[in-house]
Amino acid sequence: MFEPTARLDDEERAIVEVVREFTDREIRPSARELEHADAYPERLIERMKELGVFGLAVPARYGGSAVSKRCYALVTEEIARGWMSLAGAFGGHTVVSHLLATFGTEEQKARYLPRMATGELRATMALTEPSGGSDLQAMTTTARRSGGRYVVRGAKMWITNARRSGLVALLCKTDPEASPRHRGISILLAEPGPGFTVSRDLPKLGYKGVESCELVFDGYEAPLDAVLGGEEGRGFAQMMRGLEVGRVQVAARALGVGRAALEDSIRYAQEREAFGKPIWQHQSVGNHLADMATKLQAARLLTLDAAERLDAGLRCDMEAGMAKLYASEAAMEIALDAVRVHGAAGYSTEFDIERYFRDAPLMIVGEGTNEIQRNVIVRQLIERNRIS
Repeated sequence: MFEPTARLDDEERAIVEVVREFTDREIRPSARELEHADAYPERLIERMKELGVFGLAVPARYGGSAVSKRCYALVTEEIARGWMSLAGAFGGHTVVSHLLATFGTEEQKARYLPRMATGELRATMALTEPSGGSDLQAMTTTARRSGGRYVVRGAKMWITNARRSGLVALLCKTDPEASPRHRGISILLAEPGPGFTVSRDLPKLGYKGVESCELVFDGYEAPLDAVLGGEEGRGFAQMMRGLEVGRVQVAARALGVGRAALEDSIRYAQEREAFGKPIWQHQSVGNHLADMATKLQAARLLTLDAAERLDAGLRCDMEAGMAKLYASEAAMEIALDAVRVHGAAGYSTEFDIERYFRDAPLMIVGEGTNEIQRNVIVRQLIERNRIS
């Protein structure tokens, strides 16, 4: 089969291998117990800091070890193969790292990136609001100038790592009257302080262990130099670029879940016997395995293609949308087929299959629903193929 690390250099290949060993040795043996307890994986997070995972999008001059997006996707896949929640624990962090490295002022880079590279400072992004998700331009969170400061009011939902992040890339309106609306949107680099409350943790079907929270801003104040890049009105375009990275990361998380489900199924289908032979020899089971492997391979190729376009500096909103759309749907289908292959064992909490089945839907709705991805894809199809 296609070897995804073949096009990495020796250093990046070694990084993927170290993470793969970490996943097999430390994540997989403890994931089931932590997930069922909905326990925060403090020890595993600390090990990820030691391995440099939180610095994979931070340039070397700021203490990180920025790797290609292809390598980043493969590292994400390996960690998600062990436990998808852990891949989520650094997903938003690396998007914020990318935003700072790409758009931040020198002062902002120097202030945040060295500590983000080590994981000492954890970061997340805050986009979704209680009254709406996909229509980001309709947000109601505002940051108004007052006495040389911004005063922020509003709320955000489904913010991963909100209780443990010291920096939030907050999408908000600095000019609510702007037309078109996107010209009034900025990214505010918000640090916890008075008026900034993590109001509650949201209960979830899967994606356990790592918190997803509601944030409330009620008179929170931030300095004027907290605007990413130092200029208002650029936040929407900046975040759209960041979401290209985020969607590749979500696609890679889906790869990890799908791969874990497939690998467990291949193993089980050889160990389990029915009617005098291993169940993979029964055509109905063998067909499931064949379809699962084909979908996973197609999803990986789409994901790595989008990652390589990012590395080349090319626009890839369509490609990232395709990767996220296909990989997430494939992960859901593969997880369901894994339940079929395992039979009653696939429904038991004594096996990991039911966890994959609960984790997979997150990628369908996270980082822009798949319905939104289809809108992005068709707009770009027309834009790139206009007949007049």
